[in-house]
Amino acid sequence: MWLINSIFEKNLYNQMMKSLFTILVAFLSVFTFAQNNFQGKAVYMSKTSMDMSRFENMPEQRKKQMMARFKNFLEKTYTLSFNKTESSFKEDVALEGPGASGPSWGRSNGQGSIYKSLKDKKMIEDVEQFSKRFLVVEDMGQLEWELGTETKKIGNYTCYKATLVKEDTNVDWGSIFSRRGNDKKKDSTNNKDSKTAKKMLNVTAWYTPQIPVSSGPDKYYGLPGLILELNAGRTTMLCTEIAISTSGDLEIKEPRKGKEVSREEYTQIVKEKTEELKERFKNRGRGGRGRGY
Repeated sequence: MWLINSIFEKNLYNQMMKSLFTILVAFLSVFTFAQNNFQGKAVYMSKTSMDMSRFENMPEQRKKQMMARFKNFLEKTYTLSFNKTESSFKEDVALEGPGASGPSWGRSNGQGSIYKSLKDKKMIEDVEQFSKRFLVVEDMGQLEWELGTETKKIGNYTCYKATLVKEDTNVDWGSIFSRRGNDKKKDSTNNKDSKTAKKMLNVTAWYTPQIPVSSGPDKYYGLPGLILELNAGRTTMLCTEIAISTSGDLEIKEPRKGKEVSREEYTQIVKEKTEELKERFKNRGRGGRGRGY
């Protein structure tokens, strides 16, 4: 009986300490918000690995050549501009010289951004895809982060670990090139399951209460401090530079140009177009030219 009570009390103590930690971090962030007008810019390096199992029958030399072509697509740099209530996450795009290689679809032309308004609880992804401009609008619900007590240093900042499991709504561009002979068979046998099953994404974030802005790279937010490192599936984003100011007025504009669609509508548009792309590549493999849009 004494052992049972001890285990129960230890678990209760751990839960109380975890709750106290969460409240303390949130309190410190709110207190700092009240004292300072935090705003600034953070630069993130992003790297995404590709699922090479799709190309298991491809010669190694061709795999290396393909990865070299995809480097600019898989390795990117972004800048997050933020203040207490708004943020804008935008890819830094360099001008390409003649003969630049790599896929043109899925590549930013310098117009795309992800705007978040904590005040209005609204997120807008400004994206140009398939030669059209879209404003993907969605409500910013409360992300179910699990806060931990593990810490690590990123630059001069002490960061805390948080984890999240969410639905993966990203486009799997690599699937366009999948030419496995049994893909069609798999699609037909698992068609019912593929329509209903949701692809989930495991996310790990490292945030710092020293920068009390509840935002971060990509579509992530909701932690009591700026996210300096993010690991989501095959993508890792790491903050490499940061500039903070407590004076002046950093202008963050809400995107206005483009066709306004919901996340569900945009996902359906992308799905239909990627299916068309798959057919074009299949036709090329058979010696055909494919069909245009």
